[in-house]
This record gives sequence, structure tokens and C-alpha cells, in this order.
Amino acid sequence: MRNLSSQQPHAIVIGLESITGLQTARILARHKVPVIAIAKDPSHYFCRTKVCEKILIANTADEEFINVLANLGPQLDEKAVLFPCSDLSVLITSRRRAELERWYHVVLPAPQIVEMLMDKVSFYQYANAAGLPVPRTFIIRTKEEAEQAAGELTFPCILKPSIRSAAWQANNKAKVHKIADAQSLISTYERCSMWADALMVQEWIEGSDAELYSCNCYFTADSRPLVTFISRKLRQWPPQTGVSCLGEECRNDVVLQESIRLFQNVGYRGLGYVEMKRDVRTGKHFIIEPNIGRPTGRSAIAEAGGVDLLYATYCDTVQLPLPANIHQEYGNAKWIYLRRDIQSALHYWRRGDLTLVGWWRSLRGKKRDAVFSWTDLGPFWGDLRRSLNLLMRDGSSSMMTVADRDVVPSVKPAMT
Repeated sequence: MRNLSSQQPHAIVIGLESITGLQTARILARHKVPVIAIAKDPSHYFCRTKVCEKILIANTADEEFINVLANLGPQLDEKAVLFPCSDLSVLITSRRRAELERWYHVVLPAPQIVEMLMDKVSFYQYANAAGLPVPRTFIIRTKEEAEQAAGELTFPCILKPSIRSAAWQANNKAKVHKIADAQSLISTYERCSMWADALMVQEWIEGSDAELYSCNCYFTADSRPLVTFISRKLRQWPPQTGVSCLGEECRNDVVLQESIRLFQNVGYRGLGYVEMKRDVRTGKHFIIEPNIGRPTGRSAIAEAGGVDLLYATYCDTVQLPLPANIHQEYGNAKWIYLRRDIQSALHYWRRGDLTLVGWWRSLRGKKRDAVFSWTDLGPFWGDLRRSLNLLMRDGSSSMMTVADRDVVPSVKPAMT
């Protein structure tokens, strides 16, 4: 068996075929960290990246990738650092950590903390008891509970699973559903309940995409916030309930303080992320969700803002000197996924909420693109080719039609 030698320990990126995985591999490689990636589909266009020493193939949504890691471990000269890039890969890594820790640094909090924070039901129950600011929430497991919630909620509201399981992701690409009225809540529950053990219904916090703030952070083994970085969304796709496609660095001390309070109270370790939304009616901030144990799509905005979030995580884990840039200076860095931002901008333009000049102005400033890189063009060309193929396959399609292929049709979307 051949040993994989390197001047420093490898980073193992689990889930290269995601934006999070691609960006993580690129960021670490820029710091001369040797990267081995695991991807489910070797033909995926993100696997055309040049930054990985090796790309191994395994399903990262089930325990198949654990077997790949077990086979890889004996080939490594030093313990590698695991960077799982999806919720399911974090959960599986945590549950199998005992057998992985011989060969790998598993940078996660205690198993019970992983389970509690990842399950939206248990997290809500904890946050409510701890006095953390969370929206009013109903947990529904039966049609009767859905009907009761429908009678007490103010609409619109949000419906989402307790955990985005493999069954949910296979049948429902939407992260959440925005529900307009009681009838839609009941019908959506009946359609989605078979894909989740429990569903959550939360009150809608009034405000545009730009009221969504986040804290990307890294906590050391003694629960010290070594790196924090605050940003906010400007646009997302799908609008109101989707994933960021344009974000900007900003200062928000409420979000920073509540994120640190949440993680320190549970003895947290590792990469973390908290999203909060400011209610435009009251100015109060509410926790929408935490993501734990992994980078996020917008981790790269920290690097664009001069903060080495992921590299500091790696260095602290393997006890290398920390990079100099670990403190946010609150500049104006931005992060963009251009293809999806065009889709989002078209949506707002058609509604009359955005002009071409307004869109162009929103793009000004120092940026980091989710996919495009001058030194690693393969993933960008693959992403572009996929979009063009979808357009050509339906001659009457517009960019909005291409966009709609990425999401589950909305349930009577309400206007904010």
C-alpha cells in the first residue's frame, strides 16, 4: 500500500460536487494544504477542478464514504483533517467518529451536541428553554397537529423538516416551503410528511432577503471563538426561502453576540454558522437555523474579506502557527454565485423591484465568485454548459425556466 506523503497533513473534503466542497478545496489549496476530495459523481463538473491531489468516489449521503476513509487512512503519513460539506456527512462522521479518529481529526463537538443542534425540533426545544430568540414554532407529526397549528398561526408561515434526510432531499429539493394559508399548510403537510419524522411550522419574520444575517465562525477545543465573520444576504435563490446568491460583509453585533452565546453555552467545537433574520416591524433578530461542523456556501466571503476562516481551522487543528488574518475588519467584501444571482435578479426585475442599474450597482466592490476562478476554470465552464444545455433542450425556456428546475414549485407564495 502506497503512503501519501506530504509536508503537512492532508485535508479531506467530503462532498466536492457542492459549491461548499469546491470552495473549501480551493481555499485550502491556495494555502498549500494538500487536498483529497470525495465526490459521489466523478462526471460532475466540479470534479474538473485542478486543486485536488486525488478525487475518490463514494456516496457522501450515506456510510459508503466511511469505508473509503477507512481504506485511505493507512496510506496517510499523518492524521488528516476532515471537512464534511453537508449536514448528512457531518452527522454520519459524528456517529462513526470512534473508528475514524485513528486516522483523522474529527473537528466536531460532542456527539450529543451534534445530534441536538442538527435536529431542528430538538434545537428549537433547547433554544426556547435557553431563552434564545427563535420564531414561534409548532412541531407537527400528525394531520391533527397540522390542523391545530393552522388554526393558531398567523400566515404566511414556513414549513420545514426536522432534518433534511436523504428521503427529503430525494423527493423535495426545497429547503423550506413558504405557506400562504391554512389550506395550503394542510395539503403541504400531507404531501411532505412521509419524508420526515417530524415537520416544523414557524411564523414568517417580515423582511426582505437583505434582512438575513449570518455568522461564520470557528471555535477551538476549549469553546473559544477563534474566528468570526458577519455578513448578510442581498439576494437568494429561490427568493425568500432559498440559498444566498449575493452576500456582503457587514457589522451586526447582535448576530455576533447571539451566535457566540449559542455555541459557547453548549461547549461547542469546530466550524459553525448561525443565520438570523431581523424583523423589519420591530427590529428584533430571530435565529432561523444553525449549521454545524462544516463550511457553508458563504465561507468564502470571509477569505474575500481578508479573514482566513478555513485555513485557521486547519492550522489550529494540526497545531501549525495560526495565520495573521483572523480578525474581521468590517470592509465591503462580497460573495456571488453569478448564474443564480441573474435568476434572482430577473425575478425581482419582473416584479418591478429591481432595475438593471440597481442590479449592476449591487455587484460593485471586491468579490469572490462561488464557481468562477481564473486559475481553475473547469468547474465554471461545466456549470455554464449545463445551463446552456437546459436552455437549448427547451427552445421556449427563459433563464427563469432554468431556475425553476432547481426548486420544488412554491405553494401559493405570498408577497412580503
